[in-house]
Amino acid sequence: MKFMSKKFNRTLVTAALPYANGPVHIGHLAGCYLPADIYVRYLRNTGHDVKFICGSDEHGVPITIKAKNENTSPQLVVDKYHKIMGDAFNDFGISFDVYSRTSSKTHHETASAFFKTLYNKNVFTEQVTEQYFDEAANQFLADRYITGTCPKCNNTNAYGDQCEKCGSTLSPTDLIEPKSALSGNKPVLKQTKNWFLPLDKLQPKIKAYLEQHTDWKSNVYGQCKSWLDSGDGLQPRAMTRDLDWGVPVPVDGADGKVLYVWFDAPIGYISATKELLPNNWEDYWKKEDSRLIHFIGKDNIVFHCIIFPAMLMEHGEYVLADNVPANEFLNLEGNKISTSRNWAVWLHEYLEEFKNQQDVLRYTLCSNAPETKDNDFTWKDFQTKNNSELVAIFGNFINRTLVLTHKFYNGVVPAANTYTKDDLIVLEELGKAPQKISAAIEQFKFREAISEWMNVARIGNKYLADTEPWKLIKTDEERVKTIINVALQISTNLAILCEPFLPFTSKKLFELLNLNHLKWPSAKQTSNIAASHKINKEELLFAKVEDEQIQKQIDKLLASKEKNDSTSTANPIKPETSFDDFTKMDIRTATILEAEAVPKTDKLLKLLLDTGVDKRTVVSGIAGFYKPESIIGQKVCLLANLAPRKIKGIESKGMILMAENNKGELCFVSPTNLEFNNGSEVR
Repeated sequence: MKFMSKKFNRTLVTAALPYANGPVHIGHLAGCYLPADIYVRYLRNTGHDVKFICGSDEHGVPITIKAKNENTSPQLVVDKYHKIMGDAFNDFGISFDVYSRTSSKTHHETASAFFKTLYNKNVFTEQVTEQYFDEAANQFLADRYITGTCPKCNNTNAYGDQCEKCGSTLSPTDLIEPKSALSGNKPVLKQTKNWFLPLDKLQPKIKAYLEQHTDWKSNVYGQCKSWLDSGDGLQPRAMTRDLDWGVPVPVDGADGKVLYVWFDAPIGYISATKELLPNNWEDYWKKEDSRLIHFIGKDNIVFHCIIFPAMLMEHGEYVLADNVPANEFLNLEGNKISTSRNWAVWLHEYLEEFKNQQDVLRYTLCSNAPETKDNDFTWKDFQTKNNSELVAIFGNFINRTLVLTHKFYNGVVPAANTYTKDDLIVLEELGKAPQKISAAIEQFKFREAISEWMNVARIGNKYLADTEPWKLIKTDEERVKTIINVALQISTNLAILCEPFLPFTSKKLFELLNLNHLKWPSAKQTSNIAASHKINKEELLFAKVEDEQIQKQIDKLLASKEKNDSTSTANPIKPETSFDDFTKMDIRTATILEAEAVPKTDKLLKLLLDTGVDKRTVVSGIAGFYKPESIIGQKVCLLANLAPRKIKGIESKGMILMAENNKGELCFVSPTNLEFNNGSEVR
C-alpha cells in the first residue's frame, strides 16, 4: 500500500470519464475538465513532467438505456458520442495527452486482469442476494433500470443507486413503489450471485488513507468523513452486475455478468495510460515519486475517494490519489442543468455558434467556477465577462500598447531608459504576479488565479491611463520609450500567464508580439521581450458580444422550456388503485413543533409534529429547501399510518406530503385554513 510521498518527480492528472450517452455541456466543463486542463497546462509551463488522462466511459446502464431509446446497439451509441465528445474537447482546447475509451481491447484486458488479481487474493466475498428481476423482459435489472420514489425526499424519479434530487445514495430495495425502466412493470425479487468488495472490512485502511489528506477541499473531505462516520459505516458493494454490456467477469460461474461500471471505469485511467505510454506507464502508477490527482464533480467523490482507493490498496501495486479536487455543480439561468429537458449549453453547439470564442467561455466558466458551492451560469454574465473584462480591460490594454508601439516606433520595441518610482512599483507588482497565480493554481483555487491574472491587465490599463504616453510624446520622447517598454513587458507577461486559462488568446498574443511561446516566468522576472525586437501589426483579441447573440441563446433555452412544459414534465399517473387501498392511508393535518438538522447529513431534518393524537418524530429530506428555524409552526399534511422506518438511527413515524414547484423545489402541501385542528383527516 503506497501513500503520498513528499517529493514528486512526475504527475498523472485524470479527469472523470464522461458517459458516452450524450454530448458535453458546460456543467461538465466547469465541474472537472476545465480546472484539470488549467492545472495541467500550468504544470507543463513550469517544466513539470505531467500526463493528462481521460476517455469515454462506454459501459454501464445509461449506455444501454440510450441504445434502447434510440433503437440501436450500445456499440453504435458509444461510437457516436465518443467522437462528438472527443472532437468538442479538442476544439475547446482541453489538452488531454490521451482520450481513450473503455470499450477498447486494452481496457478490457486491463480491467479483467485487475479483477482477477483481487479475486485470486480472496479480496471479494461471494454473496447470493435478492435482486430485482423484470419478468416481462426476462432479465435482472441494474440499479439504473429501476426507478421509484426516494425515501429521503419523496422524489418520484429516483434511480436504484441514487436520487439526483437530494443526492442520496440508494439501493434498489430502498425505493418506494419501484418499477422497471424496461417494461414499466413492478419488478420481483429473485436470487442471484455477485462478487462484493467488503468495504466494511476495509474501512480502517480507507480511514487511515483519508486521515493523511485532511488538507483536501472541505467538500471532499467532509463527504468522505460523513460516509465513514455514519451509523452503519461502509457496507460491502457489489463489483459485478447481471448485464450483457460491459467487461465480462473473468471467473468461472460468472456467465451473463459484467464488471460493475464503477469498478471498470476508474481502471480506464490505467488502461488509457498504457495506451499512451506502453513502455513506461508503470512509472506514473507504481513509483513512489509519482503524484496522482483526480479531477471530478462532487457526485463522483465516493467512487474516487473510497471505492477506487480501496481497490488499489487491495491490489497492492499502485499509488493512491494525492488529491481529489472536486467541484460542486453549475446551474444554468437559475435552474439545474437537465439533459433530458435540454436545459443545457452544449459544448459542440457553442463552438459552432460562437466561432473562435473558446476562451470567452473558458474565462466565464473559470471566473465563476463552482469551487466551494453550486454556482449559476447566465448568458448575461457571459456577455458582461466578455465585454466589460476581456474586451474593455485586457483587450483594450493590449491593443493600445501595440498601436502606440507601431505609431511611435514602427513596431520596434524601444529601450527603457531611466525608471521612475511609478515604473518600479508597476514592475514590482508584475514580478509578484507569477507567484500569486502559481500559489492559487497549486491550491486548486482557479477563480482566484484568473482574478490575479486579470489584475495584471488592470495594472497595465491604469499605468497607461496615468502616464498618458499619447500626450507625453510631444514633450518627452525618452520617457515614452520607457513607458512603452514597460507596457510591452506587461503584455508579454500577460501572454505567458494566460496560457493555462486562455490558450487560444495566449497563442494569438504571442503571434502579435512575434514571439515563440515562453515558459512561466521565474520569481520577479519582468523582462521577457528585448529592445529592438520587431512586433507584428495589432489585431483585436476579442470582439464584443452583442445583445442579439445573447437573446438568441436565451430564446433557445426558453423554447426548450416551453416545449417541455407543453408536453408536461409531470410524472405519468400511477397504475389504477382501488378505493379500499386509498382508505387504508390515514392522512392527517399536523403542526411542526420542533425542527433540527440531522448530524452528518446535508438533506435531512428531524421534526417533532403535533398530530392532535400524539407527538411524533418524522425525518424529512427537506433541509435543502428549508432552514429548521423557519418552519416552526408550519401546518403540514402527514401520512400518519406509514410503517415506522429508521433513518440515520432515528425512528421516523410517518411522511410529510410535499409537492415540487416549477423550480424543482419541494413545498409543503399545507392546510392554510385556521379552522383545521391538528389531527383532522384528509379525505
